[in-house]
Amino acid sequence: MSDFLKVSQEKSRKRKQLLMQTFGLSSVDELKSGLGTSEEEVNVCKITKTELLEDSKPPTEIVYRDSSTFLKGTQSSNPHNDYCQHFVDIGQRPQNFIRDVGLADRFEEYPKLRELIKLKDDLISDTATPPMYLKTDVKSFDFKKLETKFDVILIEPPLEEYTRGAASVATIPGGAPRAFWNWDDILNLDIGEIAAHRSFVFLWCGSSEGLDMGRNCLKKWGFRRCEDICWIRTNIAKPGHSKILEPKSVFQRTKEHCLMGIKGTVRRSTDGDFIHANVDIDLIISEEEEMGSFEKPIEIFHIIEHFCLGRRRLHLFGRDTSIRPGWLTIGPELTNSNYNSETFASYFTEAPSTGCTSRIEALRPKSPPANGKVNRGRGRGGFTRGGPGGRGR
Repeated sequence: MSDFLKVSQEKSRKRKQLLMQTFGLSSVDELKSGLGTSEEEVNVCKITKTELLEDSKPPTEIVYRDSSTFLKGTQSSNPHNDYCQHFVDIGQRPQNFIRDVGLADRFEEYPKLRELIKLKDDLISDTATPPMYLKTDVKSFDFKKLETKFDVILIEPPLEEYTRGAASVATIPGGAPRAFWNWDDILNLDIGEIAAHRSFVFLWCGSSEGLDMGRNCLKKWGFRRCEDICWIRTNIAKPGHSKILEPKSVFQRTKEHCLMGIKGTVRRSTDGDFIHANVDIDLIISEEEEMGSFEKPIEIFHIIEHFCLGRRRLHLFGRDTSIRPGWLTIGPELTNSNYNSETFASYFTEAPSTGCTSRIEALRPKSPPANGKVNRGRGRGGFTRGGPGGRGR
């Protein structure tokens, strides 16, 4: 054992000699200060390690009360542009802050377009037929009894999807149970029987599986999908987080879709006697209704009437609140009926469309001419643009 100690001590002495030569020290005793192993430095190291251990302790839980915590590195702590976090903080949806979304304010900066809208509204009002309505069970109703082919059909089915968002929609005003429809029932509607050879259908299809199922319905009825009108619901009056929240959903759905289908051949550049395109856009931003309400924004009627000049208009699944001049409203939730097929047909014998005045024709946006007919002059006057709204109607 003593021989082993002697060998270890000799190896230690040689290592120290080698380290002393490496660091350029004059004696072995200076190795402690050179290697930082003196008693003062050891104590300093102990203090530093203790401080590091204290600093590495997990911080106390932070409660986030507003969005200023997430704006580190910005010039201001004002969360004026963080609309998503603003919704988390106080329940105001981002779309609440979009300006000039109402019908009265939308065209303030476009005087010609504002004049066009007023002229078209006056013409639509002057040529509108008296409102007609028919209380009936749409599921068992024979549409041939209407004895009319319609230019526009607006379908507003009571989808089963709505029951997942709010149980209060299960009853109609008065307390009677509401009959909800699945997509197989909607698919079986004989819409093609009452659609004119060139016509349009507008189908409210919710915000989930209805987008795919709605396309299947349009295809079966003989229509081609040509547009998707989106309704963005605001909650300015009653902000909150759990108004419409389906089971197992991660995000709150604040929009709804209305698919538009076209039947026959209708071109915006040549069929100005039947459609006026690019007058409105394919977006509706308005306040959502109370929980349990089936009401859709009235702007959908304005979009349809501005777009299609045909006067034979049908609204399926309508209610007393949606009865409107110029429309035939059919639905089980109506409280009365005044429909007469002969009287209704007599309204269109002389004027099947609203027509158009010279001033409206001059103001309405036109589609660009065909490529071969473009006037390729120099400067900004060589091409006439089609007005605001690329995909608008």
